[in-house]
Amino acid sequence: MAKKPSRKRSLNVLLEESFKKNWDRPALSNYKQNTLYYKDVARRIAELHLFFEACGIKPGDRIALCSKNQANWAVAYLATMTYGAVVVPILHEFQAANIRHLVTHSESRIFFVGDNIWQNLADVELPGVEVVVTLSDFKVVKTLTPDALAAMESMEARMLERYRNGFDQNSLHYYVDLPDQLALISYTSGTSGFSKGVMLPYRALLSNVQFAHEAEPHMDCNSRMVSMLPTAHMYGMIFEFLFEMTIGAHVFFLTRLPSPKVILEAMGEVKPDTIIAVPMIIEKIYKSMLVPFISKARIKLMLNLPVLDKMVKNKIRDSLVQAFGGKFGEVIIGGAPFNREAEAFFKRINFPFTIGYGMTECAPIITYVHWDKTKLYSCGKAAPRMRIKIDSDDPKTIPGEVLVKGENVFLGYYKNEMATKESFVDGWFRTGDMGVIDGDGYLYLRGRCKSMILGPSGQNIYPEEIESILNNMPYVVESLVIEDDFKLVALVYPDFEQAQEDGLDREQLEEKLNEGMTLANLELDQYCKLSRVEIVDQEFEKTPKRSIKRYLYQRGTNA
Repeated sequence: MAKKPSRKRSLNVLLEESFKKNWDRPALSNYKQNTLYYKDVARRIAELHLFFEACGIKPGDRIALCSKNQANWAVAYLATMTYGAVVVPILHEFQAANIRHLVTHSESRIFFVGDNIWQNLADVELPGVEVVVTLSDFKVVKTLTPDALAAMESMEARMLERYRNGFDQNSLHYYVDLPDQLALISYTSGTSGFSKGVMLPYRALLSNVQFAHEAEPHMDCNSRMVSMLPTAHMYGMIFEFLFEMTIGAHVFFLTRLPSPKVILEAMGEVKPDTIIAVPMIIEKIYKSMLVPFISKARIKLMLNLPVLDKMVKNKIRDSLVQAFGGKFGEVIIGGAPFNREAEAFFKRINFPFTIGYGMTECAPIITYVHWDKTKLYSCGKAAPRMRIKIDSDDPKTIPGEVLVKGENVFLGYYKNEMATKESFVDGWFRTGDMGVIDGDGYLYLRGRCKSMILGPSGQNIYPEEIESILNNMPYVVESLVIEDDFKLVALVYPDFEQAQEDGLDREQLEEKLNEGMTLANLELDQYCKLSRVEIVDQEFEKTPKRSIKRYLYQRGTNA
């Protein structure tokens, strides 16, 4: 006998109740552009539900979305989920050939796409896709069935026919989902290979939304959020959009490239209640705003005098808080390792930030603690409904693979039973990350299993730790430590612009970088000292969450 859906454990019911309760409140804005209220979003969802019916879409069918952050992306996402279809969010940074492959691989029947992306795909064959709709105006631009085009063009009449007594809160009756039912397929390129389709059930999404309720209880229908991370990536999707929709908050999408200048401008205007960020954004703000200030001789002196030290730190913290809008409860950082120098400085000035840890396979959260309970260089403790263990003989001192279990964990990889099987051991998901865990349950990451380099006498070398030192050196924008002929080499993408301003030619820049390497080696154990520095002329190729695609740069013995 089939299990009956429970309205109490349904994410879609939570959304339905939020829409009814917050009907006349603002919901989605394209920053400095248009705003949709919850009643507007609900109506567009209803229209798309009618469109899905006309296209013959059934619960469980796949619907793909690919565009930059925008309000209509969110509408299409919510319409798909509340209909019971499976959302396939595709990162817009992917190449056209990759987008085509993922849309086809997922067996998506409808494809919602941004106009600029469609320009590169209009002449490309998309096997299995029956309808393509542009997100700027919900216009059908390609279809295999006349019913789809007719349905969209006659939508006003269809709405009048379906809702004869008018469309209002009582018109909402969303699909009631089951905990283990497939909700979403998220494709991630990963830093160690090719994209895999992560199958996420409703329980994983709901558990993450519940976590957000628990972690940020101050947020409610009066709250505001700036969405600056890709909404197709789980971190931004859950915590900058989906959670907010369940509490009636107002989300502002940054439709431009989120540079520090654009971000700080939006923060100052919107004044968000919580800030979700990746390390790169915070590190850029640290380097551009704070490093020039604290490097001044007078400030350095003051930071070494007890009374003045406190005054300066308070001033720095207060100015930084105001730069981020002045209203937020905390800044939650995740998605990649954080610069250790920046982390230590923010901790020193008591800035309200915390570092979490997660993966797409956990939708995404694995660890977190509130900012006032953080420990330096730790990414927190196991989140609610999650368990962690370290695959090591001594988890407190010897790094081992981080294994996790709980409601957030995915179902497996779409059409890839072998990868699914390899990712679990005795029911625990193998994250591929190395770490240790202290007596209080705080997790400390040491790097990726696959990026780990075996030292000359069998020592484990974690390149991320060496890179963290290098990235604090003058003229280093970013670095990558690799093994070449049994020696460690630092690939460095330097700050060419700064070097030019300082009057350095390439040879002099190389000298400065080598001086930095010498200083870095003073901090490193003998077995993990660097042998040389190599300049790379272009920024390292990255995944959409800004992690370097390490596998592209491997050579020699560790390839």
